[in-house]
Amino acid sequence: MGTVATSADETAGERRQLINVAYRLLGSVTEAEDAVQDAYARWYGLPPHRREEIRSPGAWLTTVTSRICLDLLGSARARRERYVGAWLPEPLPERTEWDAAASAGRADPADQIVLDESVAMAFLVVLESMTPAERVAFVLHEVFRYPFGEIAGVLERTPAACKQLAASARRRVTVAPAPVPATGQADVVRHVKEAWETRDIVALVALLNPAAVMTADGGGMVGTVLHPVEGGALIARYMVAIAERAPGLELLERTVNGVPGLVARRAGVVETVASFDVADGRVTRIWVVRNPEKLRPWAREG
Repeated sequence: MGTVATSADETAGERRQLINVAYRLLGSVTEAEDAVQDAYARWYGLPPHRREEIRSPGAWLTTVTSRICLDLLGSARARRERYVGAWLPEPLPERTEWDAAASAGRADPADQIVLDESVAMAFLVVLESMTPAERVAFVLHEVFRYPFGEIAGVLERTPAACKQLAASARRRVTVAPAPVPATGQADVVRHVKEAWETRDIVALVALLNPAAVMTADGGGMVGTVLHPVEGGALIARYMVAIAERAPGLELLERTVNGVPGLVARRAGVVETVASFDVADGRVTRIWVVRNPEKLRPWAREG
């Protein structure tokens, strides 16, 4: 009886780690929560004597969660082919910006995700370019430092094969520029906000790299561009046009996936969350999430 209680305590304590792994693998808070719930259901579905035989419940849960995510990644490609417009990962808020009293009951899974460079939108978008097996091998090894021997059990491949998958994935990541310090990015984002609010198209063009790209995700549920907008001048004109057609929209500087970003809300409701990639003092990429289903963690914005 005592062994089962101890095991229950141990497995409950693994939830935060599992949510962190699953979000990086899936790019979706909702799907990450579902994957972890599924893993726990399988754990508690085991006969008690079988659970007692497992020396490391945490390792077992990580393996099962990762396999569930691997299956989801495989089916996600087909689902995203039917998705209206571009698909972007779900943006994450900064926990310290929320009213804890609004989180009555069980904690929101988004509150359990550690915000670091491995959840920055730029990084998550690169992960989307990987095959499911590459993504699992890369995230587990490079982000969470799992040995290839354990990853082999997840992917059901040899450790050498898993090492090759991670190396292939790493080549995609190394082409990304070095991250800009948060203070530098915050200054650029603040200037973008000010220029957007004053409809200063000249200032916006100066803040955007001439080759900048803006990608928006509305999921077919709200209006937005269905294809990336390319070129700083074109993006600036688009932003000013949107501002003129959206009276009453309030722009707020907020942390998005651990780095400075912008949130647009109307009548207290968050309608848009924007992430930025900055290099040499200019914005190179903008990711705009408008799909309301992906803005659930932002519902408590105050």
